[in-house]
Amino acid sequence: MKQQLETLLKERVDQFVSDDGHISDEKLARKLQSLRQREAEIVQVKAAAHVISEQKHNQETSLDYMVHFHFFLRQNELFYDEEGIEYRTGRFVNGTLVEDIEKRQKTETLTPECELDLTVPGERASYTYNHLKAVQYAERWWNEFNPAYKKFQDDCTNFISQCLHAGGIPMWGAPNKSKGWWIGKNSWSYSWTTANSLMLILTKGQGIRTKQVRSPQELQLGDIICYDFQGDGRFDHNTIVTGKDQNGMPLVNAHTTNSRRRYWAYEDSTAYTPNIRYKYYTILDGN
Repeated sequence: MKQQLETLLKERVDQFVSDDGHISDEKLARKLQSLRQREAEIVQVKAAAHVISEQKHNQETSLDYMVHFHFFLRQNELFYDEEGIEYRTGRFVNGTLVEDIEKRQKTETLTPECELDLTVPGERASYTYNHLKAVQYAERWWNEFNPAYKKFQDDCTNFISQCLHAGGIPMWGAPNKSKGWWIGKNSWSYSWTTANSLMLILTKGQGIRTKQVRSPQELQLGDIICYDFQGDGRFDHNTIVTGKDQNGMPLVNAHTTNSRRRYWAYEDSTAYTPNIRYKYYTILDGN
């Protein structure tokens, strides 16, 4: 198994560093094209992997494995790092690698937003949003799960809610799942855990006070981007801005497909489509 895993890892790393214009992996091709457009390049790739499960049938072996990539990037005079997790399946026949594919990024299960109550009680306390603390939380937990919170299989919005809460935004609305923004030990609001519901809260701009801006360049550290991969009006992913590249474009952290300082546009996602739509939210202090 160790030798097979080393083969898989070498094959994947070689794809990142041998950009010869003939890459069959569409996701990787989009990533490399994005880097070229930004006048950026991969200087070095480090990767570590471990097997999640192994299946054998006659002469065929299939390995489900996770790989942690650490990229060292150069963009003109700026150097910065990016990290990400991929979940992949490699298939060997008689010890020869015949297929190595990434599992498609999950998008979150839809919830009945028609039941959402977006009203905010008048007695809610004001707050000051600490952008730095939100970013520090996103950096600390980007590839782990804080045991103080329930872990979800589709965890992107739960993670972003935790970041916002770490920045000083108080919960409200418990125990009504369709009201407010909150999580408890065994229950939580739709808006805490589901991308489209959180987008509606951010758009409303009450409870979590926001300003929706038109371009990603206007965002600051600790601000939020929402993603509608299919362009059908249902938003299914969220990220938090944790850095900027040399052009002032956001670098983001996220869960589900755990990512750190990833380029905001998500062109290197298996969920990406040409119809993707974004919404950009600056998080303001609450009065």
